[in-house]
Amino acid sequence: MTALLLNQPESPGGTPYDTDVLNATTRALAEAAPDADRTGAFPWPGIHAVHESGLLESTVAIRHGGQGASLYDAAYILAALGRGDPSVALISAMTIFNHLGQAGKNHWPEGLYTRLLAEAKHRPLLLNAARVEPDLGSPARGGLPATLARRTATGWSITGRKRFVTGAHGLTHFLVWAHTDETPARVGTFVVPNGLPGIRVIENWSSLGMRATGSHDVEYADVEIPADDVLELVDPSVAQQDNRAHAGITLALTAIYLGVAEAAQAAFIRFAHERIPTNLGHPIARTERFVTLSGEIDLLVSGARQIIFDALGAQQSEPERLIRARILAGRHLREAVQIAVRGIGNPGLGADLGLERHFRDIQSVLVHAPQEDTSIAILGRSAFDAWKQTEAGGSSHPTRAPVLKTA
Repeated sequence: MTALLLNQPESPGGTPYDTDVLNATTRALAEAAPDADRTGAFPWPGIHAVHESGLLESTVAIRHGGQGASLYDAAYILAALGRGDPSVALISAMTIFNHLGQAGKNHWPEGLYTRLLAEAKHRPLLLNAARVEPDLGSPARGGLPATLARRTATGWSITGRKRFVTGAHGLTHFLVWAHTDETPARVGTFVVPNGLPGIRVIENWSSLGMRATGSHDVEYADVEIPADDVLELVDPSVAQQDNRAHAGITLALTAIYLGVAEAAQAAFIRFAHERIPTNLGHPIARTERFVTLSGEIDLLVSGARQIIFDALGAQQSEPERLIRARILAGRHLREAVQIAVRGIGNPGLGADLGLERHFRDIQSVLVHAPQEDTSIAILGRSAFDAWKQTEAGGSSHPTRAPVLKTA
């Protein structure tokens, strides 16, 4: 694994963190990952390791006293954490991305954000959006929340139920998407501290992989928060999720699964060098079959890394390029782990090597919103629009060869 850790691309702006610290954190996560996967309990050992490394606050803006890590840097970090434990990486990513959002938009109330950063010095500050609902599904497909924020004499009272709230038990704050009871109603994100009266975590996360994320349902029953603890209250007409605008974040999230595939690749290579059948007399790594399998895995995994970081590192990347990179990389990574498991055979399906866990975890690579079909539809509409523009005499798509007219 160490060799894989050292083959990372350099950030265009230089790395704002210590690589030795990053590698040590990854090793700590890898040691705790099997037990976290087995029990499904909140992965506190891994989370504490990420917190103590300072990586949870890596994207805090320089103006707030942070390191000012970029989206590219965040992907670099998440790939390393994903090699250790992708569940811990995913929980961490939600906080890392929220700090990155504040660095760019400055949309948090100043006093609230300052208090949270002060809190982060003493314990892991874990933030995550609570957006998906039982009836609505993912906001990436459109629609508005049923969760209600009712005005009170001192602030807001939040009532509703959310699904797939990653890290539910360990979060310090839920970022709850809700509509207000005003006339006309507005939609916004309400900052709800965990542990308040009226919050109930419904333990129904029972997934094939990413078990330690604890992405349970959470119910809010008249949970009261201060009036100012809300982000971006807007008219519902402009509250729809913009999947194209979030394409960079979604691609960076895919780096977690790059880490999973790299861990699977390392397990495959280790097995190939340690397995010496008596009828062969030398490691199976020296056989043509395993050399070829190793090459196929490397082509897919290293190719996915190149796709992800080339797209994130480009000076100007339109959303379609980022969406395309995410889908291609995700498909490559999923196939690479499958080849590794299939190539090893029965030992690959056992828990001892870790490949079985990596195989389960990698299945989530394209499940995150916007899901694969939604992303493909964005690309399809873009291709149609480019063709129409060409037919009308306009310029062709800037990253695509000109569309030739047919007779």
